[in-house]
Amino acid sequence: MHNLLGRLPILSTWQREFAGYSPTHLRSDILAGLTTGAVALPLALAFGVASGADAPAGLITAILAGLIIGGLGGAAYQISGPTGAMSAILIAISARYGIEGVWVATLLAGLIMIGLGLARLGRYIAFIPSPVIAGFTGGIALIIAIGQLDNVLGIQTPKAENALEKLLHYFTHPLIPDRHTLVIAGIVIAIMIVLPRFHKGIPASLVGIIVATAISVGLGWNVPIIGDIPQTILLDHRLTWQTIPWDHLGDLLTPAVSIAALGAIESLLCGAVGSTMSGKPFDSNQELVAQGIGNLLIPFFGGVPATAAIARTSVAIKSGAVTRLTSIVHALLLLLSALALGPILRYVPLAALGGVLLMTAWRMNEWESIHFFVNARLRHALIGFFITMLATAALDLTQAILIGIAISAVIYLRQSATSTVVTSSPINPQQLQGQGSPITATCPSIHVYYLTGPLFFGSVTTVLEAFETAGDYHTIIISMRGVPLIDAMGIQALHQIVEEHHARGGEVIFTALQPNVLEMFKRTGLFDLVGARNIYWSSAHAIVELHEKRLVAGCPRCHAHGDSCQVLQMARERLGNQPTPLSLPTASSSTHTS
Repeated sequence: MHNLLGRLPILSTWQREFAGYSPTHLRSDILAGLTTGAVALPLALAFGVASGADAPAGLITAILAGLIIGGLGGAAYQISGPTGAMSAILIAISARYGIEGVWVATLLAGLIMIGLGLARLGRYIAFIPSPVIAGFTGGIALIIAIGQLDNVLGIQTPKAENALEKLLHYFTHPLIPDRHTLVIAGIVIAIMIVLPRFHKGIPASLVGIIVATAISVGLGWNVPIIGDIPQTILLDHRLTWQTIPWDHLGDLLTPAVSIAALGAIESLLCGAVGSTMSGKPFDSNQELVAQGIGNLLIPFFGGVPATAAIARTSVAIKSGAVTRLTSIVHALLLLLSALALGPILRYVPLAALGGVLLMTAWRMNEWESIHFFVNARLRHALIGFFITMLATAALDLTQAILIGIAISAVIYLRQSATSTVVTSSPINPQQLQGQGSPITATCPSIHVYYLTGPLFFGSVTTVLEAFETAGDYHTIIISMRGVPLIDAMGIQALHQIVEEHHARGGEVIFTALQPNVLEMFKRTGLFDLVGARNIYWSSAHAIVELHEKRLVAGCPRCHAHGDSCQVLQMARERLGNQPTPLSLPTASSSTHTS
């Protein structure tokens, strides 16, 4: 049994999760599942429509995701199903390839996510800058809102390649909205705004749909409705092995990557947030495998792509969820709704679902992050946010994320390059005396340069320009305590500085090298070029030993130029013109070679 648990991590996860499980825990899971199911029902219907499919597809997705992904996922609290973020990119995919293309892309996306999980890449998927996350979340919210304008206004506009093109159509063509659909959407939005102010425990979206549907049916308004809800989890219109276009799978690889990227990112971010809220562990790789398996199977039932849902996960945690049974109970409640309430659900107006999605789009924006960027005047973050948001609305998600990351990387490189500074200063004998040094005067041929910041291709020019004055001194000490990393061009720049100074007959000493920087010195030959005797742990050690050497042998620069060395004069005065010792402490005694 132990070997079996080792080969199947999910079994050991279940074993730990249900250790000490009691009837009290079961009651908590059931209540949390019922509450989450009540919240998920209107969202499942709405996101099914928003995905370019229909309400039954959204409901089937929520049921299967709750059972399969919830049962196999990487956390006890995670609730998966159709989401607004996923529906936003599915609109464009559905418009271009049809619902059949969406199914095949979902199948491929499932395989991609399983591969990511098995390769244990879960922890790296979430390494995306917060401005990029806020940007594509805002872009997705924009897509959702624009995509529901037809249902809310009660009109039908032509399909468009992207959300911005569709939005432009509303301004370039005269529109006559239906007042009934506007009222229905307005009722749902009003209830979703007002009801939580009085009682947060009641699912406002569900109440809004019930009230709006009752008014619409009671007054006999002729508005578009959901229609028939099949009383089965196996829809007539679904993916089959015979309908998979095996010869054209390559055409659907790009949308599959978009679905997989969004599914992975949203699920892992949701898992991280849920782990913080609940204090329970989260296995990112197991979550990716579960999401992949779920999305691999859902198309064969007629559903749309699923991912972890932050809103429903938060409801589950706040409702007292203990184990993944909460997700299973929520799925069973949705299944019961499909079987028992199908004849009633068919009358729900599409405008009511549109109202739910408009509010969802508004609330899903990262308003806290946006306010922080604005209030802190972080221009680079705002640039990344707006570019990613517009790219998400105008392009597909994968391109938007890549553009956002590229912009963030360029901004980071620029900031890193400008943060690298080189300062230089003559030696201060008072500071050395404070460290116990007997030196009261310093040799003017010794000069110290202090490097701070990463030394890489973006900062090389700054460093080289700063060392243009190095020729004025015989010995230069380069302190690199503030250099956390160095790349190939940085090493080449230091090679150039050392070689040019050696050609002038000078001496170069390095101090305070970080371990990874020292390793680069050794790998690239710079350590051998400088010599172990000229690499010190601190600038103070180097300065003291250099002056002790000057006391014995005098200043090389003064010998070369016939100058009178103040340090040598001091030595003679101190020793009463007696011969100085010939042996000195060597630099290697303070060399940092570890």
